[in-house]
Amino acid sequence: MRTDRFSGVFGFGVVALGQVVSLLGSSMTSFALTIWAWRVTGTATALALVGFCAFMPLVLLSPIAGALVDRWNRKLVMILSDLAAGVGTIALFILLRLGLLEIWHIYLIAAFSGAFQAFQFPAFSASITMMVPKQHLTRANAMFGMARSIPTVFAPMAAGALIAFIRIDGIMLIDIATFLFAIGALLVVRVPQPQGADGDERRTLFADSLFGFKYIFARPSLLGILLYFLVGNMLISLATGVLAPMLLARSGSSEIVLGTVQMAFGIGGVAGGLFLTAWGGPKRKILGLLGSVLIATVLGQTFLGVGRGLVVWVIGALTLSFPIPTASGSSHSIWQTKVPPHLQGRVFSARIMIGQIGGAIALPMSGILADRVFEPLMQSGSPLANALTPLVGTGPGSGMGLMFVLFGILGGVASICAYLYRPVRDIETLLPDCEPEPKPEVEEAEAAA
Repeated sequence: MRTDRFSGVFGFGVVALGQVVSLLGSSMTSFALTIWAWRVTGTATALALVGFCAFMPLVLLSPIAGALVDRWNRKLVMILSDLAAGVGTIALFILLRLGLLEIWHIYLIAAFSGAFQAFQFPAFSASITMMVPKQHLTRANAMFGMARSIPTVFAPMAAGALIAFIRIDGIMLIDIATFLFAIGALLVVRVPQPQGADGDERRTLFADSLFGFKYIFARPSLLGILLYFLVGNMLISLATGVLAPMLLARSGSSEIVLGTVQMAFGIGGVAGGLFLTAWGGPKRKILGLLGSVLIATVLGQTFLGVGRGLVVWVIGALTLSFPIPTASGSSHSIWQTKVPPHLQGRVFSARIMIGQIGGAIALPMSGILADRVFEPLMQSGSPLANALTPLVGTGPGSGMGLMFVLFGILGGVASICAYLYRPVRDIETLLPDCEPEPKPEVEEAEAAA
């Protein structure tokens, strides 16, 4: 008896719903643990290291993960990735209940979950290509990006309201239930497997792990856009890596302020996703990508950095998050239309490693720069600090505010430089679209059985 009854666009919607529900639980747990870690350590470095520990395994394992995703059943890969994240939350729950939880436990579990996320992204991204028609890819990516922002709206509010009643361990139980929901959604959906290209012989795992890099390096447009992501993600992460400690430091450790600003990020993402879904995206997707990042970094990060109260921080969060669905949807659509489906696992994994390694390196750097450079600078009373005081103020958190402004401006410069590089600017005309994956009649007949 078949259990995977849903397929196509509707099946994609079911999978996306499961992932969104799971993300809601994960975001609630993340919010609660952020407050716990800040109270225990009181340093920006400690919070930034949590992100680093989750991010670095994802980046380092991406090449081999992509090779395996193209060999394995992509639906099974997604199920196992969700299951591993659930196991990590269960481990933290047990440690917390026993009174044994320490900050290094969070680092370890974050690394464990991040390792499995290296498989989740290429499997899910490649599956979208197989489930959604090419002309709807931008909208599908926008809808999923918008849906992923919804938990960011409700998670801080829900976690903040529930933590006093059910405590952190109760929130973790909710998180575990949402992982089970995501796995159930995957079980009832048929995720088509791509056909291999003619003459695409079975290579060794090592050769397959290198294939994505060779594919990208042979195409200057793809390499150029990834180098832009490498620099851009590093600059963004150098600032956003200290978002929570900056807000907590400047608001007297107010959970309400932190939760409200995080909600604003979610609202901006949802609004941006709705806008892109209705619009369908720009005809030239590369302009949608570069222009959106330019607005998010120069305006959004600057508002967050110069803000000294909740209203300006909320404006900054909205300004930063609203363009992101357009940037993300445009980028995903470019990659999904330029790379053949049967190669996407390997290529997308190499894409992660090249594009995201800058962000992974920047996360621990952001905490160190905040604690040892920018915060001491703004408290030093030096002529430079006095000159910058009208811009970012003084007191705890002002150095981290300066980081937002500085790296936001540099992120805008990176977008302009990428546009001036012709292989990136004209990527949609220089690289031909790949042919859509044929749907075998036998597979369609089996789906109807």
